[in-house]
Amino acid sequence: MAVPAWDEWHDAEPLAVRSAPVPEYGAGSLADLLPTLGSHLGVPGCAAAIPELAPADRACVFLIDGLGWEQLKAHPDEAPFLTSLLSSSRGGTGSPLTAGYPATTATSLASVGTGLPPGAHGLPGYTVRNPDTGELMNQLRWIPWTQPHVWQPYPTIFQRAHDAGVHTAQVSAPAFESTPLTKIALSGGTFRGRLSGEDRMDLAAEQLAAGDRSLVYTYYSEVDGKGHRFGVDSDPWRGQLMYVDRLAQRLAEQLPPRSALYVTADHGMIDIPFDEQSRIDFDEDWELRAGVALLGGEGRARHVYAVPGAEADVLTVWREVLGEQFWIASRDEAIEAGWFGPHIDERVYARLGDVIAAARDDVVIIASENEPKESAMVGNHGSMTPAEQLVPLLEVRT
Repeated sequence: MAVPAWDEWHDAEPLAVRSAPVPEYGAGSLADLLPTLGSHLGVPGCAAAIPELAPADRACVFLIDGLGWEQLKAHPDEAPFLTSLLSSSRGGTGSPLTAGYPATTATSLASVGTGLPPGAHGLPGYTVRNPDTGELMNQLRWIPWTQPHVWQPYPTIFQRAHDAGVHTAQVSAPAFESTPLTKIALSGGTFRGRLSGEDRMDLAAEQLAAGDRSLVYTYYSEVDGKGHRFGVDSDPWRGQLMYVDRLAQRLAEQLPPRSALYVTADHGMIDIPFDEQSRIDFDEDWELRAGVALLGGEGRARHVYAVPGAEADVLTVWREVLGEQFWIASRDEAIEAGWFGPHIDERVYARLGDVIAAARDDVVIIASENEPKESAMVGNHGSMTPAEQLVPLLEVRT
């Protein structure tokens, strides 16, 4: 996939729903990575959706939370090892993947682990309405509780690989072992918890060597954490990039024979200025609040749930107020345009907002009273702009 020029993504005039740059589901999205690797390992039902990737007997995915393609390319000095892999990524094409919509952690990790787009796996946002209770559910923290395998019933690629006799392991922080998100998105085979990044890299290499056919996943979170708190290109963020670059090199240097390492991410990030024009406060805006029962999603990817009967009015007002800065779609328009994938499972339909707002400018819709922590974040993500949507797929082979 060639990276579009910014002027191809952004026009001076209001953009119609269909002009939004939809993720490349089925050909170059995060949801296509593990099915491709599974097909190489002989896992039944997996297809090679990314044909540029050559087969390997042992495959490791190292996912760096928050490290977008554009952020990596902008910091070659802080990430010399990862930068050296840019030209050889995706079979020599040097192209990124698209994260999927929304470009947020819970959605992306579910896409990675299940090999399904959001409309199928059913985690279509940071917070979404649970149709059974009418409450907003935080799909990252799994609050309020709901049965994980009812919410997301499909098996993971790791489970299918394990059942096919592939040595399968996840190596991550111990705290993630029993979380509902891990259970429904990243489980299958063996979970190995390690606190330090170095220990994770060493153990991931050991797990790769433990089978003639192996599928290993490992994860690092703090690039995202520092971006949210301090912003992309801040000193703390650049320090984390330097650290994770060393981790990736450490893992690459320990790969056993017949292995392929794939370094990727769940989303990119963009810094938003702290001014009234850039941070639109839903809690203080009577026009945007009118007819709205619940505000879900996150600042750059909102699910708006209308009071019954007010759906059309809410859509009209949001388009009038925000149509210059956001792609604004009704639920059915977003589905038809393919924002959440080629189809939507019936159980997922009502989780989507009646109105969906995806930022195209450097703006966020905050909720200063109801979401004080999220409203104070410097770095944000979720929408379909290149800075958020494009993620690396870097390859090392032995």
